[in-house]
This record gives sequence, C-alpha cells and structure tokens, in this order.
Amino acid sequence: MTYETVILGAGAAGMMCATRSGASTLVIDHAKAPGEKIRISGGGRCNFTNMYASPENYLSQNPHFCKSAMARYTQWDFIELVDRHGIAWHEKTLGQLFCDGSAKQIVAMLVQEMQAAGAELWLQTSVSAVEKTADGYRISTIRDGKIRTIDAGNLVIATGGKSIPKMGATGLAYDLARQFDLPITETRPALVPFTFSDERFKPLAGVALPARLSNARTSFDEALLFTHRGLSGPSVLQLSSYWREGEPISVNLIPETPLFDLLRDQRQAGGRKDLTTELARHLPGRLVEFLAPELGSKGRLADQSDAALRDLCDHLENWSLTPSGTEGYRTAEVTLGGIDTDSLSSKTMEAKMTPGLYVIGEAVDVTGWLGGYNFQWAWASGVAAGNAIAGHG
Repeated sequence: MTYETVILGAGAAGMMCATRSGASTLVIDHAKAPGEKIRISGGGRCNFTNMYASPENYLSQNPHFCKSAMARYTQWDFIELVDRHGIAWHEKTLGQLFCDGSAKQIVAMLVQEMQAAGAELWLQTSVSAVEKTADGYRISTIRDGKIRTIDAGNLVIATGGKSIPKMGATGLAYDLARQFDLPITETRPALVPFTFSDERFKPLAGVALPARLSNARTSFDEALLFTHRGLSGPSVLQLSSYWREGEPISVNLIPETPLFDLLRDQRQAGGRKDLTTELARHLPGRLVEFLAPELGSKGRLADQSDAALRDLCDHLENWSLTPSGTEGYRTAEVTLGGIDTDSLSSKTMEAKMTPGLYVIGEAVDVTGWLGGYNFQWAWASGVAAGNAIAGHG
C-alpha cells in the first residue's frame, strides 16, 4: 500500500493536518474512535480555542517557535470553521470558547473535513515499526490481526505526549524522535494538581475560592480547589507548568478583597462579633476553621489591634506551601517539553535533517496554558504541516 502521507495519530493535530495534506493521506490511530481527548475535554464540551491566544501563552525552550504557525492559522480561523459547520459556542471565562452542545461536534466536524479532503482513517491499528526508505518511510501496522505494510513519502508524528495514559497516551512520539535523531527536551506532567504527602487538606476537600497562586517565575488569578490529595483548580493547574519539585508556592486567599479595611470597619460597627464569624463572611467557613490555629484568629473583633489584623491579612495573602509533588501524567492535561524545536522548521513543522518527517501538536516542545491554548496549537501546527505537504504554504 502506498500513500503520499501517513499521519500517526487521529487527535486534534493529526486530524487537522489531514484536512490540508492532500487526498493521498492515511491517518492511523490505535483507539476505537478518533479525537478521544477532544471528546473528554472541557467537561465534554471541548474548550476548542481561546480568543486571546498568542505566543505569550506558551512555554517552550524557544518561545519564538510557535509564532509562525499561529500567525498563519489563528483562533479566528478556527472559529470561522466552527461557525461554518453550524456549531453553537459560547465564551465561558477569560476568552475560553466551548461548544454549547457536545465536544463530539468538533470531532464530527474534523472527520467531515478529512473526508472532504479525501483522507482515509484507520482506527484500532497499532504501529509495530517505522523505517526510512529511499523514497520516504515504511510503516508496519497491525490491523484486524493482520500485518499491513504502508509506504509513504511523508510521515507526520501526531501521537501527542504522555498525559492521560488511560486514554491511550504513549511515548511513541519520543521513541520515533530518538530513532530519527531528533533531540528531546525534558518532559514532565503539566496542567496537573499538586499533592501533599500528609494529605493535610483532606478536611477541606471540595472547598473552592478565587485565589492568586505564585512562585518565583509567575502568578495566576483563578479558582483554587482543595482536594483529598492536595490542591487543584485552574490557578493550580496553570502554576504547575512553571513549578519544580521542592519549590514553595505562595497562595493569596484574598486577592481582590481589601480584608484589612473591612475588618477594621467592622470592628468599629460591631466589635462584639467573633473574629472567625466575620472572616467566614469573606472566606469559606471550613477554610476559616481549618486555618484558625495558625492564624491565631480567636476572640472578638474588638480585641484585635491593627497590628494583629494586619498580620492575619498578611498570612492570608502570603500563605506559603511546598507541594510534595503532582498527580503526574495520570491526570495531567498535557505534557510539558517534547521534541526539540531546534530540529524543526517553524514554518512547516518538518524535521530539518530528515526530509518528509513532520512533528505536530503536543509531541513538540510547545505547551499552552489552560483554557483552549493547547487546542489552538494543535490546529495551527496541523495546518502548517498539512499546507506544507500539499504545497500550499
């Protein structure tokens, strides 16, 4: 069997690439259905892009690498595609766009676009070997219990990273990169909850509030969620991409609340009130109860000096914690790091030293923030490779 292009991986990047790469394209995936990560994303509604997506929202050893692809296929281009397919959507918060209905609509849209482009899709197909030939690449597969060999002029690696192995994620992209001498940067789980070995936050499991989480490199203002194992929520997931083992993090539990002024005013108006009762007006009651011993928040408001109130507020604004670790790839939304961008063309995603070999999506050392940014990178890098293969860009 011979195809012009074989794409390994029927995820967001692989399917997007197949909509552009020409009629003689075969997409291979080991899953039972295409786009499984798309299907489960965004609580089943798929946070398919972000209105504010820009290169500043991505981590990479080369922060400039993503600029070319993202400039040539923007979030507005993908929104136009979604609109053309009649898929209703809404902005949730911070520019995050979701389907009104189901994430399955995005999968169906991509499958339809692939079919219109003439691409073929093989599911429940495993790749047993890949080798370079004089004319391109030879891919050995197992499908329906039979060994099938495919020759292709172009090979696209779109198999993602290691995150969420229960969805079938493997390190195939990195195995192939090593085979073809493409360097790999350090990989680690990203957009992932923090854990604490002493399970100290178990009594707070389910408590959520707006917070600002910071470390020496950056900070994020979004929701914080306490869990049985530690900390989660958007602010935690965001910061996890910038965190390293052993580092402390700072938690501001009152980022938008002028608590010192409010407590001082209330001391004048109702000093007989218990301090913890007043705090529970501004913070979840269970959290106030949990923190009371270390805050020293005892007695009535009238008994608190300005200095005592200031110390209390400082503690709530600069709560220092050192996570034991993270929940790892099991729950990580993406993999940080990947195939080194120095080995790839930023315009075409083709390996500089290996003609006809392309790497796109999460397999590349480009990792977006939480909120639709990683999908936008998948769409943009997929289009860049697909257009290059088809000779359109």
